[in-house]
Formats: sequence, C-alpha cells, structure tokens
Amino acid sequence: MTISFRRQQGSRVYHFRSLADLLAKATPERSGDVLAGIGAESATERVVAQMTLADLPLTTFIKEAVIPYEKDEITRLIIDSHDIKAFSAIAHLTVGDFRNWLLSDTTEPAHIIAIRSGLTPEMVAATSKLMRNQDLILIAKKCQVTSAFRNTIGLSGRLSTRLQPNHPTDDFNGIAASIFDGLMYGSGDAVIGINPATDNLAQCTHLLKMLDDIIQNYQIPTQSCVLTHVTNTIQAIEMGAPVDLVFQSIGGTEGTNQGFGINLSMLEEAKQAALSLKRGTVGQNVMYFETGQGSALSANAFHNVDQQTCEARAYAVAKQFDPLLVNTVVGFIGPEYLFDGKQIIRAGLEDHFCAKLLGLPMGCDICYTNHAYADQNDMDTLLTLLGVAECSFIMGIPGSDDVMLNYQTTSYHDALYARKALGLKPAPEFEAWLNTMNIFEDLEKFHLSPNIDSRWSKALSNITNEVSHD
Repeated sequence: MTISFRRQQGSRVYHFRSLADLLAKATPERSGDVLAGIGAESATERVVAQMTLADLPLTTFIKEAVIPYEKDEITRLIIDSHDIKAFSAIAHLTVGDFRNWLLSDTTEPAHIIAIRSGLTPEMVAATSKLMRNQDLILIAKKCQVTSAFRNTIGLSGRLSTRLQPNHPTDDFNGIAASIFDGLMYGSGDAVIGINPATDNLAQCTHLLKMLDDIIQNYQIPTQSCVLTHVTNTIQAIEMGAPVDLVFQSIGGTEGTNQGFGINLSMLEEAKQAALSLKRGTVGQNVMYFETGQGSALSANAFHNVDQQTCEARAYAVAKQFDPLLVNTVVGFIGPEYLFDGKQIIRAGLEDHFCAKLLGLPMGCDICYTNHAYADQNDMDTLLTLLGVAECSFIMGIPGSDDVMLNYQTTSYHDALYARKALGLKPAPEFEAWLNTMNIFEDLEKFHLSPNIDSRWSKALSNITNEVSHD
C-alpha cells in the first residue's frame, strides 16, 4: 500500500505522492536530485516537506518501503534483518522526535548501540534531512564503531588513512616510492590500497604479492588491498594470492549492484573466501566497500528515490558483511550529482552520520573532480569537520592529486594537519610500529626523526636509487 502525504501551509496545500517523494522533496538541494527531476521545486516546498517529515511516525518506514519488497533484494535485506525488539524503544517517536532524542545530552553511545539494529537506512536518511551540519557532527561523534584486521580502526581519538599509491602504468618502482613516502608521513594504517591501472587477474596478483612483501618484510601492522572487481579477488584467492581485504563498490538498489556486476550472494562468497585465509592478527573483518551519492542515478536504478536515501541503503549492504572499512567517495562522480563545494561538504557529513549511526566503520574520500565548482579549501573544510566528527579514516595520496584516476583528494600532509590540529593519532598498533621504526621523533607533534631505523633508511635509499635510475 502506498501512503500519500499532505500538509497545509497558509492557503496552499502541498501533496507528496509517496514516502519516496516526501524524502526527495525534503532533501537539502543537490544537483543529482534536480537532474533526476525529483527534488523540491522551491525552497518553500523543501521546508514544507521537512516539516511534514518531522511529524512522520518512525513506524511509517516499517509499513511502506521506498522500493517494493518484491522488486529489490536490498529492500528484502533491510526488512528481513530489521530487529523489531530493538526498534520498540523508539517506535513511539516521530522523525523529528528521533532527531531530538539523538541530540539529547541524556542519550549516550550505549543507548544508540541498543537501538541500532532497529533502525532502517530510510529512517536514518530521513533524520539527517532535518539536521544542520553541526547536528550531523555531534551525533556521529557519539557513534564509535570499531573494526580490526592487523590493527584496530575507529577508536576514539584516532584518525586512520588509506595510503593510495596509484600509478598510471602500475609501475612497481613508482608505487613503491609512493608507499614509502606515505609511510614516512604516518599514512597507511587503514589500508595500503591500489586502484590498478590494468584491471586483470594477472596484474592484480602481481600487485598483491608486492604489497604483501612490503608489509611482511617490514612487519607493518596494516592490511593491503587491490581494488579490483570482487570476481577477480575470488579467483586470486583460489590461486593462492596473499589477499587481505576484498574490495567492491556497492550501491543501495539491486539494479545499481547489477550495474557493478554483483549481488548479495556473490559478496557473501567473497567474504567466506577471504575468511578462509585467516590472515588477520587482531581481527577478521575482511571486506572493504566504497559508495557514493549518485551511483544509483548513474545506473538508472534509483526508482525515483533521492540519491542520499539510496546512499544510506548501500550501508545496509555493507553492514551485512561486517567490513573493516567503508568509505564514501563523496565528490568523485562529479558536479552532475554534487554541484559545488557546499553540496560536497553536506553530502560528506550526511554519509558519515548515516553510516556511523547504522554501525559502520565509516571513512570518506574527501574529493572532487576538476570540473566541479569546488577547490582544495572546500576539502580542507570537510576534512576538518569530519575530523571533529571522528571519521574513521581518510585518503592519503601524493600531493592530493591522483594521477591515475584524475581527481583531487587529500594528501599525506593533509592527514598530518588533521592529526596535529585535532590531537588525533593513528591506529594504536600502527602507532607502536612508527615508534619501533623511529620514523617520528615526537609522535605528539609528528616531527620526523633524524635517526630512522637502519632497515627503513636502507629501503628508502634503494627506492630512491631505483626511481632515479628509471
């Protein structure tokens, strides 16, 4: 049954055709929803939709699905995994009441954990639409979520980084130089993850072996990942490759995931394959997912659901597989979906809030494409806000410019800025390794040490010579 919604404001009556229509109209303005023809037609309509949404009982999200149950396996996952007992503690609330409950000083992290399995992505997305940026930050900071493989991600007072040493030709010396450069900045505790320029099984296997050699040789408490399609990773595992994490881009609708060439059963197969290797030392979270607002619209699989709600639904997919890492590649898809710096900043805070509230170890690729109306100052702002909100991890790329993927993101020194300015540290196991290798003289201030461990200084010298020779 489809429920319609209406609200009289002054002499005008506003009609919203469905729950999906109400959610779309209540969403802060973004270019993707305008492109899809589902956004509010005016600021007045947006505010009326938000007022209507605020008065909506949370139970509405149990009664009506934004995408029909019989048409979408993500909807089936959301409904079939919903914990009605956990939901009972907040079942009497409206969306606006729930926002106030989350913001209340009496609501502690333990209270949020207790009701988490009773939330649906649509409830969480709806609540975010009523919030200012500061609300998104304050509540996300309450939602500590940890995961572990060779180190522990997401602890309070910590900010991890993915070291992203991409190279336009997958040159091993170039990749190695970027890795050692990043490690000298204290980057790489979340993962050393490569987007391969040549995405075939043989090349991915070579890269996996290279990364494993570095990690094992220098006993670095981190994990590696080659960001290839999940089917390549499954085959690599079957061939005996040293796979730590399985990567996959995911979306919030079945059609989006079909566009990525995946489904839920395929992800479960990959998870079990990675678990069978038992390569983790302090935990066995073996999955790494990336998401991004606009992917469902790009795949023409959005079912007239706004891009932020579709994004939140992707977090239900991620949660099903107990990942080590999840991140939104927030500005990567382009200005057709997030037009400028303001929209990118808002989307990054929304994504982080929704994912952490649902229980995911959430990071953010704080980024933009060169044709977006954004610049590095916008990224600095989002980086700082996410650092305050205790984002689990960010990206670290040489000079903040990915020369293989051709987009702008955060650099090794950007992570150092955030750690210094906000008093944050790397994952504890990685911090201990930095001490052992004597990379930093003062880990409070991240001053480089003049007396680096001889094993490390020799490696740096070898890499420099090889790169210079090439």
